[in-house]
Amino acid sequence: MKTGIGIAGIAGRMGQMLVQEVAAAGAPLSGGVDRPGVSDIGAADLFADIGGLAEASEVVIDFTHASTARVHARMMARSGTPWVVGTTGLSADDEAELKRAAESIAVVYAPNFSPGVNLVLALAEKMAAALPAARYDAEIVEMHHRQKVDAPSGTAIGLGQAVARGRGVELRDVMQSGRDGHTGARKDGAIGFSAMRGGQVVGEHTLLFAAADEHIAITHRAFDRRVFAAGAVRAALWVRGKAPGLYSMMDVLHITGK
Repeated sequence: MKTGIGIAGIAGRMGQMLVQEVAAAGAPLSGGVDRPGVSDIGAADLFADIGGLAEASEVVIDFTHASTARVHARMMARSGTPWVVGTTGLSADDEAELKRAAESIAVVYAPNFSPGVNLVLALAEKMAAALPAARYDAEIVEMHHRQKVDAPSGTAIGLGQAVARGRGVELRDVMQSGRDGHTGARKDGAIGFSAMRGGQVVGEHTLLFAAADEHIAITHRAFDRRVFAAGAVRAALWVRGKAPGLYSMMDVLHITGK
């Protein structure tokens, strides 16, 4: 019988916070899975792979590494267990595999599980629709701790996608990242990205709409990773019993109509 919440990446910093947030929510923990070589995760059961964990769980929360995404998607789809995915740095092929899994199971996939960030994402789309691209340049600036391996961050990409949706374009067609050297004038309609890394910054994101006569900026700062863990557990409790499909944290927060 499937019971409780399983955690992929349970031995990591986020995994341990998830364990605490599952307990705080009063939900049972079914166990976890982690990288090879991890043998002790405290009182929780350790499974050989995410497939075994899924067979024992009502829902699995996955904060691991992008390199595992496709394998995990296939295993989760076979298990029939809902899946909450917080792994960042996924490629287009990785995301396509998630979408295929969502044909069989309920998947909550979000670039960020903070309620505040998701409200900013909703505002970003509305603002982009209201502020003409020919007049308002969109720039996204983010900063994270020095250990972060992907850039721009998943949240920054999510902001860019929100702006692109509001403007009715594909982000890949208008994205400008890592400017260097003689780049020429800024292209009309471009969505620019700047990534900074240093210290132990949990996460800072600013979306700027810059016109000749005014600037409008929205900034979100995270001070504790626990906000992501709490949001992911909230998503896990919400997705139980949901029909197969690809959901977002906005669905969990009832910002959308799903």
